[in-house]
Amino acid sequence: MELTSLLLYITIFFSAILVLILFSDGDLTLMLLERFGKRLSSVKGQVYWIVGASSGIGEYLAYELVANGAKVVLSGRRENELQKVKAQCLIIGKKAGLSETDILLLPVDVTKLELHQQYFDAVLKHFGTLDVLVNNAGRSQRAEWMNIDIRVDKDLFEGNVFGLLNLSRTVIPHFLAKKKGQIAVTSSVCGKVGAPCSASYNATKHALHGYFETLRAELTCRGISVTMLCPGPVFSDLLSACATDTYGQKLGSAMTKKDRRMSTERCARLCAIAMVNQLDEAWISINPVLLSLYVSQYAPSLFRSFNGRVGARVAMSLRDSRNDLVNSCKKDVQGEKSE
Repeated sequence: MELTSLLLYITIFFSAILVLILFSDGDLTLMLLERFGKRLSSVKGQVYWIVGASSGIGEYLAYELVANGAKVVLSGRRENELQKVKAQCLIIGKKAGLSETDILLLPVDVTKLELHQQYFDAVLKHFGTLDVLVNNAGRSQRAEWMNIDIRVDKDLFEGNVFGLLNLSRTVIPHFLAKKKGQIAVTSSVCGKVGAPCSASYNATKHALHGYFETLRAELTCRGISVTMLCPGPVFSDLLSACATDTYGQKLGSAMTKKDRRMSTERCARLCAIAMVNQLDEAWISINPVLLSLYVSQYAPSLFRSFNGRVGARVAMSLRDSRNDLVNSCKKDVQGEKSE
């Protein structure tokens, strides 16, 4: 009887956990902190440097931060787009008491490593300090593994990994001197699970975890916190500049309102909550991608067996929601010929 009761309690517990996951758009710790954790108003007066702020998650993260009184540095390569983001930040930030001097527009190309100290000096000259570096720059990819030109791999690593790595190393001495600082890194669910037809991109995101989790292990005791943000499918313009298997080529596609993706605003808000609560890692996604992360984490062999059976095209459809992107891998994938 006691064994039966125990099994019943275990069944009820795990069923409740499953229901919570299915009705969430973030990992359970993040959902708990959204309700009971540190408030976003705690960012007031702090300086955030957002690299990759011209669109997508970076853009809406800037809006979320200034709405709560944070000072921001808006960086990216597209200055015209940054100007638009700054203008919107001024409108939003005015209600929080911010002025134009609280929002710095700083065009940055993260691949130009020799300019990183110059970029950071500009931040310090304007604000005198930095509290949080948000490494949000990067490009996605659609390409079959065996057809990728090695120059594509190198190109994605230059922008998605080495640029962010070097910029972080430029900033960290400042954090160590003040004995406090945070680095947030926009990874992806693809940094946890290798999605088909984006090998170079997946590898860059896995590399970010390797680098920055090591940083956390080394410097947490010295006041440096590291937050890895792992979004799933989110509305943005990443498909326009998305890499393919050919060096110098861009996918040139665009998302549509019919795609099954999380809103950019919601993703940015959850990213901000993860940052202010200094989570080590946050999963942010709609289902079934979120559930698949849990299965891959706690039953890896089962997940990979299932993933292998359903095939690459089904896995891609969960990520992209559209046949035109599923078919962007133009060669055969796992024996399934693209139409």
